[in-house]
Amino acid sequence: MVHIGRWNDKTVTISQKINSLTVSIETKNETQVFSFDKSGRLWTALVEKISYRRGLNGAIVAKWSSGKEVLHRKWLDQLEQEWLLNLAHQTISTILREFNYSTHSFSPPIYTTTIRELSTIAEISLEFYINDVSNYHSIYKPVGILPPDQYISVVLQLTEGCSFNKCTFCSFYRDRPFLIKSPNDFDQHITNVKNFLGNGLSLRRTIFLGDANALVVPTKKLIPLMEKIHDHLDVKKLGGIFAFLDGFSGERKSTGDYQKLRELGMNKIYIGLESGNNQLLKFLNKPGSAQDALNAVRTIKSSGISAGIIVLLGAGGKQYEANHISDTVDIINQMNLDADDLVYFSELIESEGLEYSQKAFAENLKPLSSAERQEQRRRIEEQLLFSDSGTPHISTYDIRDFVY
Repeated sequence: MVHIGRWNDKTVTISQKINSLTVSIETKNETQVFSFDKSGRLWTALVEKISYRRGLNGAIVAKWSSGKEVLHRKWLDQLEQEWLLNLAHQTISTILREFNYSTHSFSPPIYTTTIRELSTIAEISLEFYINDVSNYHSIYKPVGILPPDQYISVVLQLTEGCSFNKCTFCSFYRDRPFLIKSPNDFDQHITNVKNFLGNGLSLRRTIFLGDANALVVPTKKLIPLMEKIHDHLDVKKLGGIFAFLDGFSGERKSTGDYQKLRELGMNKIYIGLESGNNQLLKFLNKPGSAQDALNAVRTIKSSGISAGIIVLLGAGGKQYEANHISDTVDIINQMNLDADDLVYFSELIESEGLEYSQKAFAENLKPLSSAERQEQRRRIEEQLLFSDSGTPHISTYDIRDFVY
């Protein structure tokens, strides 16, 4: 339900949904927007044309534009986080206080349940967030990365870390060993996640099995672990289960294995193809071959599960560019992707300590500029062919935007 009213010469819109509550305050010159989950946590905000997104781990990323196609981002420090949280909750407190003592009205009238929810949000302090983040870290190991369409999933860390953990372009899991949770530990983990999210669970759209390649777990071990999820959560209502898988790991499961996973709610599996060129994969220290990824996708799709394919833009620089483009096009065109699938283009993000950067420097690779990487994407994308069942969603995967 949407309620619109006037307050201090401002238009106030209160949008009450089953999974969130959003308050928008609009003047001629500015619009402020604050969205909260059903536990009262700030989720997103818009202040002075800067958008903010807060993760369950407490991190907040700010994004704004200073011109056409020029996007800036910044991670807020502690003081900046406290400023935004205070602003959000104090704004709700002020509106609610003046609403109770003034004659201005909303159309349609605000429900008593909405006023009660606004009151709960107004009372939340920084201490709530300090405790909330502490609880988060007691339940989760660092969530390294998720596909963009999974940023508001319920992450369940069936595994921790990465079973390979040696790709030169990835440092997300370097600090911890790979671990498969026992059935008892996983059962307790799910319980802890549910209790932590509380009413905020309603905001979560899907279930994502962490970490990097949870589906490497042998099927006989994996099935009972996935059954644990059904003991706690309505998998169908949440939208199904999603997970990463390395292509070389995917060959170890049969169509029958994946059919069992589909029966348990597996909806989509994301595979980091990175490139169709095997020489480049070797340079990236990516295990397996492009053919392994192709075989895995074919097996996955034959079971009725959709696929998400990730391509790494700029990998290998100028020296690998031509083969990276042609071989990636060739491999993806053999996957018979359709409207249920995804193709993500992820730009290589280098840093001084990244193993890829050190290796590229040692081998004198000439890097591609951001514009050249986008041209690389265009050249790949324009040559892709898909099945008669429709075209997959093609999108950008920028790891710098990730927050959970």
